[in-house]
Amino acid sequence: MKSIFLSSLKAVVATAVLFEGLSLAAAQTSLPFPRPPSVSVAGPSLAESKHAWRAAPARLSADAPNVLIVMLDDAGFAQADTVGGPIHTPTFSRVAKTGVTYNAFHTAAICSASRAAMLTGRNQHRVGNGVIAELATDWDGYTGEIPKSSATIAEVLREYGYTTAAFGKWHNTPPTQTTAMGPFDRWPTGHGFDTFYGFIGGETSQYEPRLYRNTTPIEPPHDPKYHLTEDLAQQAIGWLQQRRASAPDRPFFMYWAPGAVHGPHHVFKEWSDKYKGRFDGGWDVYREQAFERQKQLGWIPKDAQLTPRPASLPAWDSLDPKEKKFQARLMEVYAGFLEHTDTQVGKLVDELEREGLRENTLIFYVFSDNGASAEGMQGSIAELNSQNGIAAGAQQHMGVLERDYGGLDALGGPKLDSMYHAAWAWAGMTPFQGTKLVAGYFGGTRTPLAVSWPKRIKPDTTVRSQFHHVNDIAPTIYEIAGITPPTSVNGVAQDPIDGVSMAATFADARAASRKPAQYFENLGSRGLYKDGWMASVWGPRTPWIAGFAQFTGWNPNNDSWSLYKLDGDYSQAVDVSAANPSRLDEMKREFDAQARANKVYPLGAGLYPFLDPEAHVEVPYSQWDFTDRITRLPEFAAPNLRSRNSVVTVDAVLPADAQGVLYAMGGVAGGVTLYLDRGQLVYEYNALALKRSVARSTAALPAGRVRIEVETVVASSKPGSAAQIVMRVDGAEVGRTSVPYTLPLAFTATETFDVGTDLGSPVALDYYSRAPFRFNGSIDKVHVAYKP
Repeated sequence: MKSIFLSSLKAVVATAVLFEGLSLAAAQTSLPFPRPPSVSVAGPSLAESKHAWRAAPARLSADAPNVLIVMLDDAGFAQADTVGGPIHTPTFSRVAKTGVTYNAFHTAAICSASRAAMLTGRNQHRVGNGVIAELATDWDGYTGEIPKSSATIAEVLREYGYTTAAFGKWHNTPPTQTTAMGPFDRWPTGHGFDTFYGFIGGETSQYEPRLYRNTTPIEPPHDPKYHLTEDLAQQAIGWLQQRRASAPDRPFFMYWAPGAVHGPHHVFKEWSDKYKGRFDGGWDVYREQAFERQKQLGWIPKDAQLTPRPASLPAWDSLDPKEKKFQARLMEVYAGFLEHTDTQVGKLVDELEREGLRENTLIFYVFSDNGASAEGMQGSIAELNSQNGIAAGAQQHMGVLERDYGGLDALGGPKLDSMYHAAWAWAGMTPFQGTKLVAGYFGGTRTPLAVSWPKRIKPDTTVRSQFHHVNDIAPTIYEIAGITPPTSVNGVAQDPIDGVSMAATFADARAASRKPAQYFENLGSRGLYKDGWMASVWGPRTPWIAGFAQFTGWNPNNDSWSLYKLDGDYSQAVDVSAANPSRLDEMKREFDAQARANKVYPLGAGLYPFLDPEAHVEVPYSQWDFTDRITRLPEFAAPNLRSRNSVVTVDAVLPADAQGVLYAMGGVAGGVTLYLDRGQLVYEYNALALKRSVARSTAALPAGRVRIEVETVVASSKPGSAAQIVMRVDGAEVGRTSVPYTLPLAFTATETFDVGTDLGSPVALDYYSRAPFRFNGSIDKVHVAYKP
């Protein structure tokens, strides 16, 4: 043991001597073991070697541009003052004046479809997005899933060295895949974006949005000064500053899509007040004045014709004075919202200039993802009435507004999901027929586009009139960046690109069109552009008419087609089908060929969930068990407490004077909630703000362990049927209420199911100021079961 100890000690001493600077050979002279044999090493020693990190292969030119796509939501062709409208859009004008503009650029008539087509460069049905994600069905063109065989711009550019980020609205993930369990491969971060900050569904409150950072849910502050669009601008600016600090040598691709000015129309009162009195003349005058300004600015051709107001939309002069004030204020709110949104885009452009990036940043400012939205129907304080097929007139909305919210000043605020009259959307699409959701006519698909790239695009006021589509943006970016669209991405063979590059039009306003043909389809409305002609079918559904009867029994084979020669008929005003039957037949055959190639059939598949409640997107469960740790479960992935027979059982321990939410789903403009208030048990079914059915126990519940049941019995399987609600405590009935109609589709697009709290927008006005109104007892379990 002694010899082992001495040997170890000598080794330690030798090491110490070595670290004092002596050679190992000198240190070993007194050690009782031999020196190791010398070893011959080929090549230079480490001391003689020079080291440099291996450089990654350069896959881009040194001056590859940054790319920024700005896409607004539901904005109209004739709304921005940049192009003849009455609403101030300084940033859109700023981008237009430093680049070029397009007056024949098209979308897919609906949100998810346009976004999927733009991000992939393919037609929307080819990439499974023939309709919005919430109306997905199990036909190939309508699944709501962008296939991995159609990589996004972000995926491709990231492989070439770009850093990528998306901010705002996504709306391209199947609703049942938006839970905390994913899967996340069809979230923005699964489609090529290094960073995402925004919301996943189709719309959200601007004051209490349901946000995610990458895939992690986050709560906005309960701050009366908070506004989502402002937040998105600041988040994007912060990301640019992080990039400058961490990766200044890498170009960036940013997709900034705020969700504005989609409903709900939310903006601070001071922005709406800027437009007080500006719309008192009504939508008929608006359209006439915008038409004249469009011509004066050269935005539309001098020979363009103004199409007439449809008979199903009222004349402004037919409204009584009180309703005129209501409708004008709704438009003032919208106008303030649009100017406010465009101003936030300006902050982003300012940051590019501050960082010296503006010169080499290619900006596509896509003014909308479809035509202006008519989903407000007759003017609404809760715009999802349209999607749920609820027919509610303006007088009903006005009455609830005055009774429960204090009148016109509440419009645009957080307690309402207001939306303007469909006739304002029609006016906003001057001079065209149709609005959002009408794919066969330019009122649903045509949007202004401004493109700016100071380094390469010379400013030119000559409006570009080549026929283009959102699927053309991806190939344009690839051409400019010198990228050949890959045939394989992550080992998956890629679908062909459907779009064509627009780059030739940047320098030449009269460059020949490279777009030979483009089909359109949404909810049965459809059309085909080819070689200067447009064949169109309105379809079975008029967006501003409520209810499902209009398309029940629809047979597309009986539809009437119209034909337009666009050279000389910019607005589709003159149907020439009778004089050109062979041309129309050719166009119909071409539409059929493209429809088959792009998985469009069956036509109108997006209507199917309206006709068959069983076809709605939902998870395949009939029972659930929740603890009080469950929050932020999206409505489409949660139990259907809107329109299914069910029993919800809550096992809880109540304190004295129990307070707070036991469970809630939805928000202030629609939802269900069960809560305790000063010990009393309260249930509310909020049918889109217009009908609030409330059951309240007469006595406070005693402290201690209780079992609470809420039973929902729907009158029939017919969409919109009435329901009866019964509350029981330990088996004894304590309250009931009647729900005059249930909502077949959804309370909201992004609000959630929460246990023990009501996050986001609160369902009940009763506890609005106390939100999130957390339960002050304990919840053991919430069990939900469907009943036959």
